[in-house]
Amino acid sequence: MAKEKQEKKKLTQKEYEKKVLELAKSGLTSEKIGQKLREEGIHPQEYEGKISKILRDSYVNPDLKNIEEKLEKIKAHCENNKQDKRAKREKDRIFSQLRKLKKYFGIKVR
Repeated sequence: MAKEKQEKKKLTQKEYEKKVLELAKSGLTSEKIGQKLREEGIHPQEYEGKISKILRDSYVNPDLKNIEEKLEKIKAHCENNKQDKRAKREKDRIFSQLRKLKKYFGIKVR
């Protein structure tokens, strides 16, 4: 019987980093990159450096990104519906949440 499972050669550190950057260019977040690598049989824990550290400047925290997108949507809604008091309150609440997160991550607020 032949071995059905072929042993994969472990990537070098540079090849791993290259693979991470390639996946980031395709628009994946660091969490999705880790998930994709594990599906391919590459375990990020076997390599030095976190995925977010490898991405450096291009890395945007997913929580921050989601809140910014939510704020943009609610701003657009408020523009079209000036009488919607509840939406105005929600916009203020989301902006406050965004400000707190930016302060936590050490990012300057406008």
